[in-house]
Amino acid sequence: LMKLQETIRSNHKFAGIAAAIFLLDEGVKNHVEESDFFDAPKPVLGGRAVLSRYHNRGAFLNLGEKKSALVRALSVGLTLAVLILFLISLGQKGNGLLKTGLAFLLGGAFSNTYDRLSRKYVVDYVSLRTGIGAVDRVVFNFADLCILIGALCVAAGA
Repeated sequence: LMKLQETIRSNHKFAGIAAAIFLLDEGVKNHVEESDFFDAPKPVLGGRAVLSRYHNRGAFLNLGEKKSALVRALSVGLTLAVLILFLISLGQKGNGLLKTGLAFLLGGAFSNTYDRLSRKYVVDYVSLRTGIGAVDRVVFNFADLCILIGALCVAAGA
């Protein structure tokens, strides 16, 4: 019991990271959905980024847009898999980079999965202007950025 308490005490910050990512991204998504500011694209950062509301009914880059039930099921399954890995990692000593990466993955995955289940689409709101057409067409959200950061941390910490 003492070991379990110590494990919880030393790892609660990772659960906090995941929760903070979820809450922050959902707060921004709710603002984007409720505000008419996002009805038309708004250049920011000297035109290097654009804010606009976009409803992604598929997965990354709208893949599976016509098979939304499958995308939702895969999203739930992958989020549960990350949750299990996250919980297993919390039972191990050390490897803060892996735990941080899984926390970022989990927070982002929970947010996007929650959108898919509750709204039937994911709210995206940022695109970059790089001059590279394939990059410029991508619209993403904070959860997507956290998933990318999390994946990089997991790969580095594994």
